[in-house]
Amino acid sequence: MRKNILFAAALLFSISSQAQLLDIIKSTVKTKTGVDLDNPSKPKSSTTTTTTNTTPITPTTASPVNLGNLTSTQISSGLKEALSLGVTDGVKKLALTDGFFKNEAVKILMPEKLRKIDTTLRSLGMGSLADEGVKLLNRAAEDAVTEAAPIFTKAITSMTITDAKNILLSSDNAATNYLQTKTQSQLFTAFQPKVKASLGKVGADTVWKNLISKYNTFTGQSVTTDLNEYVTTETINGVFKMVADKESGIRNTPAMRTTSILQKVFGAQDGK
Repeated sequence: MRKNILFAAALLFSISSQAQLLDIIKSTVKTKTGVDLDNPSKPKSSTTTTTTNTTPITPTTASPVNLGNLTSTQISSGLKEALSLGVTDGVKKLALTDGFFKNEAVKILMPEKLRKIDTTLRSLGMGSLADEGVKLLNRAAEDAVTEAAPIFTKAITSMTITDAKNILLSSDNAATNYLQTKTQSQLFTAFQPKVKASLGKVGADTVWKNLISKYNTFTGQSVTTDLNEYVTTETINGVFKMVADKESGIRNTPAMRTTSILQKVFGAQDGK
């Protein structure tokens, strides 16, 4: 009887130990894998899914130039103001002695069709005569250009700028180019008589007649040219070059905007 009791006690102890061991295994599996061995059909996930909300990135574009409340009329006035200042300053500089002759940007050279005269005369030891001819072309331009200001100013004030905003936001000399395109013909017609008078005043016409005559005598050729047309065109181009420089300065240098309309209009284009 006692034997039976001891056997039963040993068996119970063994069963109890196994049960404890099984509980430890279940707990370890559940902790490591999330699987509940007592209820395997409903495993628990040990991982947490994180949802990230992604906001689409909208490409940014440069802000447009802020012209504020500027009207086309105001912009046009600002452009005309810049052109008028360019003419005034340009004419003042070009009308000085050597204003054309010693300014390489606008200096009037020997007409292309007469450059063979220059070469021939220099080969004959008459280079000084050729140099004098070129110098007097520039002297005629320096004399005539004093008459250019009112002619240019009239062309500027009467000009209708059809797309002032685009001109304002365009290249450094866009207004000057527009003026030249719109007024070149009328400027030439108005300015040519002034140049003709200056050619006679400085003696350029006489020197050139002598120069061409000598060339024709030595070469047996008959060269002619219209100096009046040539000098008129070159003088006008010289003025436009000075106006373009002034416009570029006003666009890029705030200190050169000396009036309220220039400050207002060209200040708006600084961010272009």
